[in-house]
Amino acid sequence: MRVAENLNAALHGLLDDDPTAYMLGEDILDPYGGAFKVTKGLSTRFPGRVIGTPISEGALTGVAAGLALTGNTAVAEIMFGDFVALAFDQLCNFASKSVSMYGRRLPLRMVVRCPTGGGRGYGPTHSQSLQKHFVGMPGLSLYEMSPFHDNRAVFAAMLERGEPCVFFEDKVLYTRQMDLVDPLFQVRGDDDLAVVELHDSDDYPDCVIIAPGGMAHRALAAMRSLLVEQEISCRLLVPSRLYPLDVEKLLPFLGDVVLVAEESTAGGTWGSEVAHLLHDRLWDRLRRPVRLVHSRAEVIPTAAHLESQVLVGESTIHHAVREALRG
Repeated sequence: MRVAENLNAALHGLLDDDPTAYMLGEDILDPYGGAFKVTKGLSTRFPGRVIGTPISEGALTGVAAGLALTGNTAVAEIMFGDFVALAFDQLCNFASKSVSMYGRRLPLRMVVRCPTGGGRGYGPTHSQSLQKHFVGMPGLSLYEMSPFHDNRAVFAAMLERGEPCVFFEDKVLYTRQMDLVDPLFQVRGDDDLAVVELHDSDDYPDCVIIAPGGMAHRALAAMRSLLVEQEISCRLLVPSRLYPLDVEKLLPFLGDVVLVAEESTAGGTWGSEVAHLLHDRLWDRLRRPVRLVHSRAEVIPTAAHLESQVLVGESTIHHAVREALRG
């Protein structure tokens, strides 16, 4: 099953199980079914609870927050995650604060879906990864889609938190197969943490890579080339929840060299938050500071050969691991 199909099935399941659940977004109705066909079939099966909206991210996110505030479940789709900035006030000044600012905790079951990332040739304003702009906001949780996490379980976890969640979906994942890895590696799950490593590996690897779901296939490609060409072994940790990060779950899988890879540009990122949390707990164990890998601080081009030079790729991670081990 492809990741987009798994996500579509998760949304069908949510609307089927929860009669108070609504889905809102631009062009999500059949027969179009959303820009990436993730909402295909939903409006036909659940008329009245799948709502097509005008082109106003602030409005549709505000309506979703209002539905959640009155006891419903709301899933809002931002067609391209770049435009979630237009809903920043609704998310960070209303929805996230509404959980606690009325004198008692008021659960809000709300998810904002954001297709993110480059690699598809969509150009400067449709290819960004804006996760870092929401890190640290009280009452707002951040998750990222992964080929190693069943989306139905992820949605259940988000809604169980009872607070607004932003769900980042790297667009390059939509057509990829769930749980598919190179035969050299195996995948095992530990709640919301996926661990990808060599088969029958009892020893600590040379390097541990921590990356969100959209980076997983690039990290795995680098892990394979490092193993085959340099005999360097790596383990990949893919958390489903980015923030607040349960760093304690990472600790048993870490060695003395750690690298965090993300598609964001550098500066106040999720990766720097992870590095800070790990330094605080592992300073006496780490061989050197946690290494961070980002995309270049440039506007993302449309042309494929230029886009690949800006975004983090297999070669960037490969080189960063070698440099981290070299010291």
